[in-house]
Amino acid sequence: MNDALDLPGPRKGRFWEVFRVALRLGLTSFGGPVAHFGYFHSEYVERRRWVDEGTFADLLALSQAFPGAASSQLGFSIGIVRGGLRGGLAAWLGFTLPSAVILTTLGLGASRIGEQAQGWVHGLVVVAVPVVALAVWKLWSNLAPDRFRSSMAVGAAVAMIAFQSSARTAAVGVIVLGGLMGWRFCRDHPADSGPRRLPAPSRKSGVIAAVVFFGLLAALPVAGRVTELEFVEVTDAFYGAGALVFGGGPVVLPLLEPEVVGAGWVDPELFIAGYGAAQAIPGPVFTFSSYLGAVMTPAPNGIPGAALALVALFLPSLLMVVATLPFFSALRAHAGVQAALRGVNAAVIGILLVVLYDPLWTNAIREPSDLALALVGFGLLAFWKAPPWLVVLLTAAAGGLLAAL
Repeated sequence: MNDALDLPGPRKGRFWEVFRVALRLGLTSFGGPVAHFGYFHSEYVERRRWVDEGTFADLLALSQAFPGAASSQLGFSIGIVRGGLRGGLAAWLGFTLPSAVILTTLGLGASRIGEQAQGWVHGLVVVAVPVVALAVWKLWSNLAPDRFRSSMAVGAAVAMIAFQSSARTAAVGVIVLGGLMGWRFCRDHPADSGPRRLPAPSRKSGVIAAVVFFGLLAALPVAGRVTELEFVEVTDAFYGAGALVFGGGPVVLPLLEPEVVGAGWVDPELFIAGYGAAQAIPGPVFTFSSYLGAVMTPAPNGIPGAALALVALFLPSLLMVVATLPFFSALRAHAGVQAALRGVNAAVIGILLVVLYDPLWTNAIREPSDLALALVGFGLLAFWKAPPWLVVLLTAAAGGLLAAL
């Protein structure tokens, strides 16, 4: 079955061909979304020529423009171009499985961590502070370069603090308000004139995906309250977070923390330790969800919980790609859409500012040695350009050493 429009482009590949290439990337792509984009360009554009430079640029813009895991959306989109919807699924599975398996295994062993390993765990908690601080720094420079958008970011942070008792609702409100303000006041750049027409799923597939996306977003909270079934509540928590993640992996923290820690499903330190561990392995940071699903106290947990949380967090991203790809060329050309996205990005910076303090700083920085460790980690990442996996391992080892002294 041909899932793509009849457009010029690469021949359609087979499921296993796409899966093998994506699996290799999932095993070797360290460094987070920005690094992933470089790996993808080298593999898919330069080496295999599955997409050309223009198509890659358009798909990269799509992955940045909408909520979800940016690098996973880009890989999924390239898989669609190569092999239709089955190719997209193969690309997502291959890229996601290695880190999901590692983090699920870590989660399964978390409950058996002994006293001698607590220092290492706290080192993983501490390293999350410089990782997110660096993300805020880079995003602020790129996405809020002027006084108006910087003021929007600060206002978003103040709003999140004022309504911290309902963080998920506040995040939605901040993102929506940021989009409206961007649409009204951030039209300082011309719209993209001359967008490319991309190989894409059919418009019928796009409409179906959009209906499923919004249908689940509306129905899951109601179903959770009516049925009071824990697996429905877990699905709602992860799906809702995945549908609202503008800004990539770091933004998962403020959206998931009140859902899983606030509900008493996951211990706060285990939550942040898992996020720290996610920085040390290849593949998408969103596979942090598989760790959370494994360590949760309510059923489903363990391997079934990991699979449920993983799929629920990624599903909105994949549905959004299928829903928007057939219409993306027209959307990119609209100045109002581009302006609204600028406002959303500024609001996301405000959300990250708040999460940098709570839960990260409040759980990680307990004494001067923790602050020193976080500063060293930030220096290694920001100025020495050390790979994140190395910084994570060094920080975890330093935490263990300090605990033994």
